[in-house]
Amino acid sequence: MTIPSVWSSAARRFSLLCPAPAPFGCRLRDPGIVARHMSSKRKMDHLERTANNYRQCALYPAQVCGIINESETVKRLRIAAHPDFRFKAGQWVDFFIPGVEKVGGFSMCSSPGLLQREGIIELAVKYSKHPPAHWVHTLCAVGSQVAMRVGGDFFFDPSPSDPAVDVLLVAGGVGINPLYSILLHTTDLMHLNRSSGGRDYNIGSVHLSYSAKNTQELLFKGSIVEACREFPDKFSCDFHVTQQSTDVDPSLTPFLSRGRITEEGLRARVDPQKTLCFLCGPPPMIEQLSKTLLDSGLPKDKILFEKWW
Repeated sequence: MTIPSVWSSAARRFSLLCPAPAPFGCRLRDPGIVARHMSSKRKMDHLERTANNYRQCALYPAQVCGIINESETVKRLRIAAHPDFRFKAGQWVDFFIPGVEKVGGFSMCSSPGLLQREGIIELAVKYSKHPPAHWVHTLCAVGSQVAMRVGGDFFFDPSPSDPAVDVLLVAGGVGINPLYSILLHTTDLMHLNRSSGGRDYNIGSVHLSYSAKNTQELLFKGSIVEACREFPDKFSCDFHVTQQSTDVDPSLTPFLSRGRITEEGLRARVDPQKTLCFLCGPPPMIEQLSKTLLDSGLPKDKILFEKWW
């Protein structure tokens, strides 16, 4: 696949910022970014917020091959990726759109396994006026050409020799995206273990606590419940809704609670010796729940988080 001419200048420009070609070894650094942020109260863009995160050097062309209305406010894109494109469950992409100056930052909501099997990644994008998200909801179509670059230090990528951990996933709103990628990756590993008689990966338990305004905004809920029912001894979840005004689907009732994720509920899921926690959601939620986990005895290096504004 050849990089379209529209992306040639972009690829050259970013290669100047990332001269080393090693995967996951590049950081986007611009001293001026920090200075501008400190002197201004404007909202930072994705590239500025993630300036100190690792990202790949390569910018890969891609094409939108499917669009699904995941909810009233969220569209899920299926994107045919370049053959050399790779990512780890939980990571995001810098998302480049022809004719749009701003660069988007969207977490993968699919597993690395789907990329290996079908050459596809998926992104779930909530509507906003921010140019990349607005383009997804108003102008994006099947066949649209884009370009992507992987980044992020927030991921779950166990090796077969790693000791088992109990994974705790805590999501608020569209913060579910990278955590859903991690959940799907663990189900792929479970399937590998099932076919090999448990010889491939030493998998502990996985629990998801997920909060949204209502059940309509609980993304991927059907697949999440399906994973819990397929692996009842390994997977569990609790959905929290804060503004539910309609009847609830009976299939969700066993998993549903009214109100926010509670500190007590989180503490009950923490084993300081075994738990590895991934959190993603609005900054106030992440800050509060991170403190709860620390107070519960979970070591700081076992609490990984991604904040989305």
